[in-house]
Amino acid sequence: MKKNHPFHLVTSSPWPILTSINIFTMLMGLIMWMTKKELTLMIMGTSLTAICSIVWWRDMMRESTFQGNHTIKVISGIKLGMIMFIISEVMFFISLFWSFLHSSLSPSIEIGMNWPPKSIKTFNPMEIPLLNTIILLSSGATITWSHYSMLDNKLSKAKKSLMMTIIMGIYFTILQKWEYDQAMFTISDSIYGSMFFISTGFHGIHVIIGTTFLLVNFIRMKNLHFSSTHHLGFESAAWYWHFVDVVWLFLYLMVYWWGK
Repeated sequence: MKKNHPFHLVTSSPWPILTSINIFTMLMGLIMWMTKKELTLMIMGTSLTAICSIVWWRDMMRESTFQGNHTIKVISGIKLGMIMFIISEVMFFISLFWSFLHSSLSPSIEIGMNWPPKSIKTFNPMEIPLLNTIILLSSGATITWSHYSMLDNKLSKAKKSLMMTIIMGIYFTILQKWEYDQAMFTISDSIYGSMFFISTGFHGIHVIIGTTFLLVNFIRMKNLHFSSTHHLGFESAAWYWHFVDVVWLFLYLMVYWWGK
């Protein structure tokens, strides 16, 4: 049907409600795993969430790439939405930084008026944390390289640099998991343990989401879905990855270096 406006009226889709239910199932399974060491519900919820995400992405790719529904006006709205989403994520991490700084600048009597608490053996900021910082800052450089290569119509270079970014994101996650295994304290060890694992853990989740975001865009890039003038999905992924980079820089300075 012909329309006389530049907007995209999205058709009815079952994926938002199904994805919400599956994420709820995954989180309930996570609680079951942490309390009763039962993995079945979490595996089921994670698998169903992945399936719904794939078919939802498929529908969005069809709308933008093949049906031409992402007009200039629609792209402008999506960009604004992405900016607002990243701002909301920044506010979330600011609340974590605020809590960490409040506890470190004015340690309460319950933790011996000392920061970090005496029972906590912190990580050396010049070891794995520094390596992770170098990895993420390098990945910020490679995603920028990929973006500029895309703008210059150099698809081969764009794919190579994007794959380098994905590999560094996976490497960061592996090192973060290894660091958690070496920790001499847990999330229940005073305010320091709680804030350390909540702040670095949520950042780790964002790295995993960002890596997945980039991987989907790499697949789309291989399938020639992007051009130098139309690559909104890739641009949004690059913005998100830069946000992840900057947040880690603050985490490193505040939690690992300042909090030591």
